[in-house]
Amino acid sequence: MDYVRWGILSTANIGVKHVIPAMQKSKRSKVTAISSRNPKRAGEIATQLGIQKSYGSYEDLLADDEIDAIYNPLPNHLHVPLTMKALEAGKHVLCEKPIAMNLNEAEALLSKIKAFPNLKVMEAFMYRFHPQWEVVKKWISDGEVGDIKTIHSVFTYYNDDPENIRNKAGIGGGGLMDIGCYCISASRYLFEDEPIEVKGEVEIHPDFGTDVLASGILRFPEGTATFTCSTLASPNQKLTVYGTEGIIEMDIPFNPLENPADLRLKKDGKMVKEKTTQANHYTLQADAFTQAILNNTDVPTPIEDAVANMKVIDALLSHKK
Repeated sequence: MDYVRWGILSTANIGVKHVIPAMQKSKRSKVTAISSRNPKRAGEIATQLGIQKSYGSYEDLLADDEIDAIYNPLPNHLHVPLTMKALEAGKHVLCEKPIAMNLNEAEALLSKIKAFPNLKVMEAFMYRFHPQWEVVKKWISDGEVGDIKTIHSVFTYYNDDPENIRNKAGIGGGGLMDIGCYCISASRYLFEDEPIEVKGEVEIHPDFGTDVLASGILRFPEGTATFTCSTLASPNQKLTVYGTEGIIEMDIPFNPLENPADLRLKKDGKMVKEKTTQANHYTLQADAFTQAILNNTDVPTPIEDAVANMKVIDALLSHKK
């Protein structure tokens, strides 16, 4: 077989608006089926997106022998349970971030995955597949900024809807789980190391029970990373790398979608390099994951990376007030 047949768990907006259309552009992916607990909704989305099959339950989709891999964009509390069920059904799994509700759950999933060595599982941090990150990594490896001393990132949006899943604590809502995880992941990705100390300030909404403003300091062996995320602030995202010899600025580090992503390398207050990249990182993510399935090679981001990210999120949430 020269392509992977995908089944989509749920009709979540992120899948319908962004991920599924992008996957359909992947030459080696075929979105075969979609499911929802609302059969009518599943049928409507299947028609809208030109998907052959729709199911009124996740279990029915998992039982379909004509599906090779599952994309799991369900609310966070269903990431691990449905990923485990998919493995038991013999399916590869691309699961949205964060991989779990907490570190214990993430470690339980890792243990489960080891029982299915022929199946691929990856956390869907799509940002890493955007070509802008290749440029940034190359600038760093080429010594353009010298030694990294600190990384600062910001990711914010405004959402005060009490019915939105991101504002429901019991199912894994909150800023750290939704967007702060990107800042943490990116810092670890650029340092190519794990933090040895984590400090944070976390503000909890009195009604939602979720974190709506969080700032963290991650101390790595070679430097620090600081970040702020908020679900009740004007939308913005930035990432800046400060080195001994230069600075890298990223304007849209996490979800540029198909918009131009601008990068700047500065030294001594002067611009020395500029680069603009443009791509659909969801399509590139699908390409990379399907390639690992078809060639039986390691996935680009191992599940151990997801567990490590969850460890930092847990540590930060221990500082909530």
